[in-house]
Amino acid sequence: MAKNLAVLDRRKARVRTSLKNVAYGRPRLSVFRSSKQIYAQIIDDVNGLTLVSASSIDKSIKSSLKTGADTEAAKTIGMLIAERAKAAGVTQVIFDRGAYLFHGRVKALAQGARDGGLEF
Repeated sequence: MAKNLAVLDRRKARVRTSLKNVAYGRPRLSVFRSSKQIYAQIIDDVNGLTLVSASSIDKSIKSSLKTGADTEAAKTIGMLIAERAKAAGVTQVIFDRGAYLFHGRVKALAQGARDGGLEF
């Protein structure tokens, strides 16, 4: 198990390093997915602040979701974070998939954020 975690940590560090090289000051849309929920937050790395966040356990959206672990929930969270980001004045971000492959729920969240108006 420890070997698998080390591989994930190395992959996450590799992705984050490549993002910092091309970010040019844009905030980072970071994704975390567990087996039951999905979380997203927009982080300003220059100031070290979380600007907005959304997750499948938010009280405003939890009742409308069947489960937090499917692509429909991920797309809804993507649209929600795009809406909150626009309210905070953020329109361009860089997408941080972390150690996850750009597939399934992570891809659905990205597509929902794009449909909501975020550019990346």
